[in-house]
Amino acid sequence: MTNIFKFKDFEVRQSQSSMKIGTDAVLLGAWTKIPETVQSILDVGAGTGILALQMAQRSFAETIDAVEIDPDAFEECVDNFENSPWGDRLYCYHSDFYSFTEEMEETYDLIISNPPFFEVSKNLSTKGRSTARSQTDLNFETLLLGVNHLLHQEGTLSVIVPYAASEGFIKIAARFDLYPNQILNVRGHSSSPLKRSLINFRRNKEENIIQNELVIELERHVYTRDYIDLVKDFYLKM
Repeated sequence: MTNIFKFKDFEVRQSQSSMKIGTDAVLLGAWTKIPETVQSILDVGAGTGILALQMAQRSFAETIDAVEIDPDAFEECVDNFENSPWGDRLYCYHSDFYSFTEEMEETYDLIISNPPFFEVSKNLSTKGRSTARSQTDLNFETLLLGVNHLLHQEGTLSVIVPYAASEGFIKIAARFDLYPNQILNVRGHSSSPLKRSLINFRRNKEENIIQNELVIELERHVYTRDYIDLVKDFYLKM
């Protein structure tokens, strides 16, 4: 796998980060709604910084912060921010999310996260990847507790989680008065099971939740029009 992933408007170095560029993050960064009123954005568990970079490309938000616990990923994230066209709007904090939440007094208009979702890490090949993808350091409840503290009253939270975990995530969010208003369920092929759920939350409970479904491929490396339309502003060959 190449250590530099080139997008249309920026590059992401990923030699040090345990979690490489994947479909999940790019989907979330492309799908997340960014109202014109958004002036501050936070990316929780930034990794390479891909989500924050997508937010910078898609918005005029003056403040785009990120928080990352892994020292190697943090250093790489900082480099990616500095080498991007939007370095003056991007900043990464080296911290665990709980400590960051305790110290930060400002609130954000939009919080975005591709949170860890493996309950245990024994199946992962490296300690770094384990930290990045296990729930040992940042479980769903810790994430939502922090979001509740940092999210502006009129703000939104956007996440991507396994489809099988989406109902549980929504139930935990409700304990913090965060409710879904839009959901996109994703499957790889039309005949494959649902794999991911992209969920947008607000503090106001909606009577009618907008739910849609996205199929990524018609066959191997042959992408659906819906998928292409969603990510074409980022991938070079779309």
